[in-house]
Amino acid sequence: MSLVPLLPLFHRFNREHFSGSLVKGSQPLLAVRWSDGRLRKTAGFYRRGPLLAAAGGQGCEIVLSRPLLEPLPQSATESTLCHEMIHAWIDLVLHVREGHGPHFHARMAAINAAQSEFQLSVRHQFPVPITPPRWWAVCPCCGRRSPYRRRMKKAACRQCCDRHHGGSWHASCVLVYEPASPED
Repeated sequence: MSLVPLLPLFHRFNREHFSGSLVKGSQPLLAVRWSDGRLRKTAGFYRRGPLLAAAGGQGCEIVLSRPLLEPLPQSATESTLCHEMIHAWIDLVLHVREGHGPHFHARMAAINAAQSEFQLSVRHQFPVPITPPRWWAVCPCCGRRSPYRRRMKKAACRQCCDRHHGGSWHASCVLVYEPASPED
């Protein structure tokens, strides 16, 4: 399924489920956008911070995962956007710091009861593509191989450090990285 514009959905959900509280005049209190393609493990997130405001934004944003949501039905995008809008509402309207606490659960239950287009939940069940490792870290002592997405300087084999050096880091246990082949 192709990506849908998020702002019209945002305004619709804001009217239907948040009494218009996430806009001032006709301007949203936060930015809403698709990810640039790097968000691959989570369907979306809400965040706020001074760096967002310093970059000329509103200081808060909702970002939805392009790679995860693009191949799924529109209801996946709708439920994810609405989920993140609950986080924004709790933060910007209620001025409460909570993750998936009582305010979140109450609003989620109210939205689920008010409509049947999608179901909101705390965690999504969307298929997450498995990313193959880019590196194999090999312990020079025991030969144990572990998959890594990036190399980490001075990372050591915990089992060998525990077994041979009393649990302290030791240079003889520093992992050696080998590039992973596509068929690994």
